[in-house]
Amino acid sequence: MSIVPLEALPLEVLRRRSSTKWRSYPDDVIPLFVAETDFALAAPIARALTDAVAIGDTGYTPPRPGIAEAFASFAQRRFDWEVDPKRVRWTGDVMMGVVELLRAVTTPGDRVIVTPPVYPPFFDTVEEAGAVVASVPLIDTVAGWELDLPGIEATLAEGARAVLLCNPHNPTGTVHSRASLAALAELAQRYGAVVLSDEIHGPLAYDRASFTPFLTASQVAAEVGFVITSASKAFNFAGLKCAVMVAATDEHTAVLRGLAWEVEWRTGLFGAIANNAAFGGESDAWLDSLLARLDLNRRLLAELLAEHLPLARYRIPDAGFLAWIDLSAYDWGDDPAVKIRRDARVALNHGPLFGPAGVGHVRINFGCAPELLTEAVTRIGALARD
Repeated sequence: MSIVPLEALPLEVLRRRSSTKWRSYPDDVIPLFVAETDFALAAPIARALTDAVAIGDTGYTPPRPGIAEAFASFAQRRFDWEVDPKRVRWTGDVMMGVVELLRAVTTPGDRVIVTPPVYPPFFDTVEEAGAVVASVPLIDTVAGWELDLPGIEATLAEGARAVLLCNPHNPTGTVHSRASLAALAELAQRYGAVVLSDEIHGPLAYDRASFTPFLTASQVAAEVGFVITSASKAFNFAGLKCAVMVAATDEHTAVLRGLAWEVEWRTGLFGAIANNAAFGGESDAWLDSLLARLDLNRRLLAELLAEHLPLARYRIPDAGFLAWIDLSAYDWGDDPAVKIRRDARVALNHGPLFGPAGVGHVRINFGCAPELLTEAVTRIGALARD
């Protein structure tokens, strides 16, 4: 049976939202920047939250909210990954988990490898944890983006103590291969480092079989790594605050258990409720419909760019609803998003925020109606014709 692509909510409904995406700019600006999508919540999630409101279930998150069990169920169904719930803890969001784990596995002043262009908070969270950013940019090959394993090895050999991995990668949408992840794990073990893998975009891989949770890449990866992830990106409830941290060995499980209880208390009750409804199984059909829509949109974006911005460079992403676009050929400055918002009234993410490799680039959120995406690219294309 074919999967029906999800339809975005009408624009007049979306403009009633009070989230960052819809409150940052005037109504004449099309917002395609922050990673919020334009679809109604999955019905099981909406029901669970509505039922909680109806009975005033708005207190503290309980000590055993079912988050670990729900995630283990999801990981088994979607990724064929056997997760022991006893090796899972939870917190408010992925970056909170990253900071706390970095504090646990590094000491102040340690170097932590990041792989730009990368999600801007990676730089901030490393510093918040008291560590120092060591940038090893991705390699832009003819085939796609890849980890610079020789560069990572050289930086580990110089004393870096951890690698903060984005898998799948934001903003490029790259799904790192099992072989690449296993090789990274070998390097980490060789130099006594730890790998923290942010896998929040994992549920949004278009080819599920292509996505490899880091802890499953090899036995060595299980020994050197942690995974931090959430349902919030795929199911669009970032404001409800819930993420999980996963270990695969006794040693790393002890690290998780050693985190302060306050780390778990930061989890919102509505986040836990939404997480369980998302990961529990009843929302899988919604996720499949979302992926069907995003698959159409990522290809539509390629067609629109070819028509309206033929000098743009864009690789169709392997995962997610974020597109990394090189607009440097248009000579719109180091940060084209500034001109685009001012003159085309389209808000995009600023490429330089993702690191030096982002100069001349923008990030576009295509998790929207195809009509809205078409209007946005048409507006931007008009700048190229002026």
